[in-house]
Amino acid sequence: MQRCNVAIIGGGLVGASLALALQGLARARGWRIVLIEPFAPGDAFQPSYDARSSALSYGSRLIYERLGVWQALESRAEPIGHIHVSDRGRFGSTRLEASTQGVEALGYVVENAWLGHCLWQALDRDIVQWRCPAEVRTITAQPAGYTLRLDDDSELVCDLAVLADGGRSGLREQLGIHVNRTTYDQTALIANVTPGDPHNGWAFERFTETGPLALLPMPDNRCALIWTRPMLDVQRLAEADEKRFLSELQEAFGYRLGRFQQVGVRHCYPLVLIEAQEQVRPHLVVLGNAAHSLHPIAGQGFNLSLRDVWALAEALQASPAEPGDFATLQAYLQGQQHDQQLTIGFSDQVTRLFSNDRPWLATGRNLGLLGMELSPMAKGIFARQAMGLGTRPSRPFM
Repeated sequence: MQRCNVAIIGGGLVGASLALALQGLARARGWRIVLIEPFAPGDAFQPSYDARSSALSYGSRLIYERLGVWQALESRAEPIGHIHVSDRGRFGSTRLEASTQGVEALGYVVENAWLGHCLWQALDRDIVQWRCPAEVRTITAQPAGYTLRLDDDSELVCDLAVLADGGRSGLREQLGIHVNRTTYDQTALIANVTPGDPHNGWAFERFTETGPLALLPMPDNRCALIWTRPMLDVQRLAEADEKRFLSELQEAFGYRLGRFQQVGVRHCYPLVLIEAQEQVRPHLVVLGNAAHSLHPIAGQGFNLSLRDVWALAEALQASPAEPGDFATLQAYLQGQQHDQQLTIGFSDQVTRLFSNDRPWLATGRNLGLLGMELSPMAKGIFARQAMGLGTRPSRPFM
């Protein structure tokens, strides 16, 4: 039977970020970290036209700078210099500019494969042991930790178990942690597209009567498309030929980027807001999509999870206790609750407001966008929320 101080279940972007955030602390205190992941990462990064990507806020850049990986990430990170927010067929719109906010970029778009590659390369295998490919079959609470049984029938005993295994976490269900689910009756169609004109670092958030549409700038003059529509309509678009698909996208978006030239593989994801009713127990933390899964249109989900990672690592560093100490974990969650409530509420309300075509709401939101455009203070507040600077990281780790 193997023992460790921290077992991170899920080696995706959130789990790998936590392992990196705890690496220095583990080295200083003699902790052993085990990272358990079903899918083995490749040794070499392979660029792909169809690579999924994440929008990192400026606040996430600050965190990755402190974790020592931003220099590597930046080589394939596309800066967002400007954001244009509009409501299709109506007059209201607003623009956010990095230069006005005093930052190099409002955010960055990074391919998930490259982000994962940089994180995995930065891990010290003498501190962070990989169990990969491997899967946790059962998780059982013990008086001083958890026992994990893996798919090879081996057992791992840990002081702190971290569930970072995604929104459909079977282990969360196994532990009896209930979730609140809010369905949006929408499905996100995600793909990469090539515009006819250079994107020049512009991101677009466009709200239509059938749901919001976002285009984010990527390297090689590609754009990441997140298009939310009713489920049956998304299935039709996913199966449409390229010419038909681009024609409908053009109609919904307009010609701010010229005529669309190409679309890659299309993926569909039903949208639901998921919030775990418990995020901490003695010797247990729930992180990432297992803790809260947000609508993607505002680009807040992963950035919130990364701030959770940073806050958890800071709480563990500030405490002299063992990593599973309940008081330490409660202090972490209490410190993050305001950020979580604000971010989840922001994402949910923006989605509801701009996915509703009732005339009185349409008029109100257009006046709101116009008012924001005319008010530097309102625009600054909105920009800071979008940049993830509501809770700025305070200090580097040891």
